Parts: sequence; C-alpha cells; structure tokens
Amino acid sequence: MMELTCHNNSRVRLYDSSNIDNLACSNSEISKFIQTYWIPMMKTGSANFIKNVNTDMYVITVDDLVLPITVNHKENGVITRTEISNSKLENSYVCSPYNHYITYTKAELLTLKNPILEKVLAIVIDFLGKIAHIGSIDQVAIAHNLMLSTNLYPELSKDQIQAITEYLKYQFPDKAIIFRSINTFINDDLLNDFKLNQYRLIGSRQIYLFNPHEKSALRTKMRWRLKQDEALIKKNGYEIIQKHQLTFKDIPRIVELYNFLYLDKYSIHNPQFTENFIELVLKNPMWEFQALKKAGKIDGVIGFYIVNGMMTTPILGYDNSLPQQLGLYRMLSVLLTIEASKQGLILHQSSGAAEFKRFRGFIGNIEYSAIYHQHLPLQRKLIWLFLELLVNQIAVPLMKKYQL
Repeated sequence: MMELTCHNNSRVRLYDSSNIDNLACSNSEISKFIQTYWIPMMKTGSANFIKNVNTDMYVITVDDLVLPITVNHKENGVITRTEISNSKLENSYVCSPYNHYITYTKAELLTLKNPILEKVLAIVIDFLGKIAHIGSIDQVAIAHNLMLSTNLYPELSKDQIQAITEYLKYQFPDKAIIFRSINTFINDDLLNDFKLNQYRLIGSRQIYLFNPHEKSALRTKMRWRLKQDEALIKKNGYEIIQKHQLTFKDIPRIVELYNFLYLDKYSIHNPQFTENFIELVLKNPMWEFQALKKAGKIDGVIGFYIVNGMMTTPILGYDNSLPQQLGLYRMLSVLLTIEASKQGLILHQSSGAAEFKRFRGFIGNIEYSAIYHQHLPLQRKLIWLFLELLVNQIAVPLMKKYQL
C-alpha cells in the first residue's frame, strides 16, 4: 500500500486499509453503505470478492460524505501487450477504462448486426486501443466507484467535487480522475457541476430507467405488460423468496445463476463475483434480495441496493438451461418494478434488453463518465481528448440510433 501524504485541505481525508479503523463514520445513508459494504472488502483486497478486479481501494471523506475510491497503480493497473491478448488478466470495466472503451466495446460490435459497420469500427477501436495503451489510459483514480456496473450517487455539491478533485490531484498526480455513472434522467445538476469543475464528459452506455411517479410511463399498454409478467410467477408455480429466507447454502447457486446471465450470455468482462462477495452482500442490511423458487430449487435471483431515492440491481441471474418461454427474466424484472413502485423509487436498470425495457415504460438515457485530466502531461491528455471525440461523435449517436 502506498504511503499517504499530507494535504492542506482539512475538509478532505483519505484512508487505506492501514488506517481505515480510524474513520469516524456518520449515520448518513452512504456512510452506512460504505461501512457495511466497502470497508470489509478494503481489508482483504478486491480480488477476493471480484475475480477480475485488481485495484487498490481507499475511502475519501469530505464534510459528512464518505466515498469509495479505486486507484490503479503501476503494479496492478498497467496492462502489458501480453495481457491485452489474455482477457483473464484484464481488469473488468468497473475499474478499467481500457476494458470499457476498447475490449468490451469491440466485443459488443456484433449487436449492431451490420457487418460492414462492424469491420470499420473494429479497425478504429484497434487503433484507439494502441494509443490508449501507450497513453496509460488505465492509470486512473475512480471516485465513488463501488466496483459495480452502476454507481448510485448521494447528494454531491459542486464545491465538494472541487475539494475531492484538488485532493486527488495532489495525492495521485499521475492519475486521471474519474467519476462513473453520471446521467441526466432526473436533472442536469450533477453533470453540470462536473463541467463547472473542468471535467470532460465521455459517453459510456445507454441505460434504462423507470420512474413510478411519471404517469406517462404507466400507460395502459405498458401496465398490461407488467401485469402479464407478474402473472407468470403464479402460473409457473414459483414462490417469491425474500432475503431473510436465503441461507449461506444458497450462495453457490446465486453465483451460478449470475454467471449464467452476466458472464456466459453477456460478457466475461462483467464483474466476476465470488462466493465471498455474495456472502458479504447477503449479510449487508443495505442490500435486498428476492429469488424465485420451485420444487426446492432457486431458478432466478435479484440483488439490489438503494441510494438517494434510486435503486439498481448488480445481481440478477436465472437458469438459462430452462426454456426461454418460461419467462424467468420477465418475472425477475417485474419484481424489481413492483419494488420500485411500492417504495416510490427510480429504478435504474442498467443497459441491455433495450426493446424489452422500453415496452415496459423504461426511458433511455445516455450515461457518462466524468474525466479530469488537466493536470496530466500533454500526451496523456490527448488520449482522453481523442477518446472523447470518437465516443461522443460516433459511439453515442450509434447508441441512440440502434437503441443499444
């Protein structure tokens, strides 16, 4: 672990595993979340919980905010040419911009179903990958990075962003500073606050969100589809299992179901959660779980958390050896919509299954990563500026056109 140096901003503190026990946490929602989710992982290391994440973990505090930080140092963040050809050695996109914008993006080109366009874009991505490697694109400090597909934000002010940025610039002068998962679904304030702090916004994916307070999202046809999905649960003889009914014996099955969907069907570049991770979040009061069980066997599971009036589902999986017409994905998805509606929460359903989500009242929104690189050498700044140009001018319009 690197030695932390002093900084003259007394508002901001940085903790690593050696001094994390000195952290005095508040009773705020995000503070409790970090205490019960992040700090246990800090103490034993990321790879014990997520196989394809190798990064250093910190906690930063500003005022009463407590936020997680991941930092890629030379020994774990730089990807060699040999490692680029071996995806097992490459960090997941949750802490690797290279994986997100190069490896994973290239693998996703098949979803365009346009062979000519796919070949052209593959050439562009290969070229971008070479210069991204030269420019050490993975040398980053990612603030409020929960190492999940979606990071939900507490209230974060322009002034606090500035304080965090100045501190991280001082502490990690050779790192680009990133905040992932920025969207404008509710309002533009957070995105604009990053712009005011000289952050550059680079598109990352198209996400889908459901707002139960938005009446237009609950039009008769959409409501009818949701009722059909809910009816499938009873029709197929499933029992809805709550978190307190799950036991540690169910952990291997939960991992298996998640792997069926996110790793086998989608991509090995998604976070590869271990049994240690599932055990951690099952014990965590800030996480909720539901499962579909029949004949003593769990066939589907969802695991979600809530921050600042929004919920998202990092854990979702089902047995894909069962017939597709059974509708397990439909049943799991409607459980989430029911829960969001019951609690009056915005449901952040990440990306993928775009047509399915739109037909059920979900609204598409482009999600961004906010990047601060003004303190870096010119060569490294140019890499980020080139990436911004390609992604925002080519990739984002394609996301919107193909509704990816």
